[in-house]
Amino acid sequence: MRLKQIHHVAIICSDYSASKLFYTEILGLKIVREVYREERKSYKLDLAINDHYQIELFSFPESPARPSFPEACGLRHLAFAVDNIESAFENLRLKGITSEAIRTDEFTGKKFFFFSDPDGLPVELYES
Repeated sequence: MRLKQIHHVAIICSDYSASKLFYTEILGLKIVREVYREERKSYKLDLAINDHYQIELFSFPESPARPSFPEACGLRHLAFAVDNIESAFENLRLKGITSEAIRTDEFTGKKFFFFSDPDGLPVELYES
């Protein structure tokens, strides 16, 4: 078996409207498809970056909370590449998103920073 690429990342949110707004209006992901599944009382929102399908955003009633911070076991964080880290940082600040300070990767010399989605999932922007 040889893996070709990551197909998508699935995220379960507690407040569908807030998370949809965050991923589409704040981060700028494009909606590919939105489906409400009545039998599961669940939304499924397919999102793309540059027309490449990347994220499935789900809502399920009464999903349990999960520890979610950059150093917890399990999925560490979701990272997106950006061209200008300072511009991205300022753009999020102007949209009311609180972020950690910009840091520099000691191995690559690239800048990055973390912030959280509406459910506390750590999100990283990394300079490309």
